[in-house]
Amino acid sequence: NFNTLALIKNNTMKKLITTLAVICSSLAFSQSENNEFKVNILYTAIGMPELSYERLISDNSSLGASVAFSLDKKEDMDLRFSFTPYYRMFFGQKKAAGFFIEANSIVINYVDTIYYNGSTNTYETKTGLGLGLGAAAGAKFLTKNNLIGEVYGGVGRVFGDNSLGAYPRFGITLGKRF
Repeated sequence: NFNTLALIKNNTMKKLITTLAVICSSLAFSQSENNEFKVNILYTAIGMPELSYERLISDNSSLGASVAFSLDKKEDMDLRFSFTPYYRMFFGQKKAAGFFIEANSIVINYVDTIYYNGSTNTYETKTGLGLGLGAAAGAKFLTKNNLIGEVYGGVGRVFGDNSLGAYPRFGITLGKRF
């Protein structure tokens, strides 16, 4: 019966919407404040926006991941995409704030241009995937209303047959803890 099917779909949709509303409100109004979303404004300024999510796992440590992607043409910027998971250890007085050290890894997609005999007319372009490990240090600043500012810098090594060799890990980020 068409009415029975419509009633089942309607009840299923109501349950789904109610469940999503409960989950969203518990995240929005939770007092745990263990999640952070951030934007690296330094990378954004150079044409490679980076978005980060960080989860506080204790008062002095966190796990996070950043995703960056190029807005420029591949002829203008070799790095096309990066995914950077990281672990941070904090040494400040506030929860997961103050001076920190970071261990990170990276998965990158890049365009590698190889020139033959130093000639700009003879070259080969190849797209590759790179993996790397690195470290960084920085500081996280936290306001009373949970706005975040960070400054950090570091470097990592890209493994494999590519011209990159190393990757930078630096930023000035703004975000929100919730």
